[in-house]
Amino acid sequence: MPDNVLRCSFCGKAKDEIERMIAGPGVFICNECVDLSVRVMNEQPIPSFPPLDGKSDEELLADMVRLDKSRGQVEAAVQDRVLRLRSRSVTWARIGEALGISRQSAWERFSGEE
Repeated sequence: MPDNVLRCSFCGKAKDEIERMIAGPGVFICNECVDLSVRVMNEQPIPSFPPLDGKSDEELLADMVRLDKSRGQVEAAVQDRVLRLRSRSVTWARIGEALGISRQSAWERFSGEE
């Protein structure tokens, strides 16, 4: 069953887990990731993240699920761009080349959406 919840494309948190979400072309970023980005850009100290090896199995599983669910948003945006390009008669070869895959692979991945 697809997850239709908006999620941060960087940390994978759902919209109801954060204060605010900023939308971009096929991506979303939460206020927490924006704050962290601003600190990095301003060369301020950033909080240390707990090592992944220190997380429990349950925490790693929850992280994995959150991140995996955010992939659907990006895939939908890619699908949209492919449909727009194909409506402009852009070839499968050009689409594949742009994605670093063969013409055939691009067609197999996206042709069902036309």
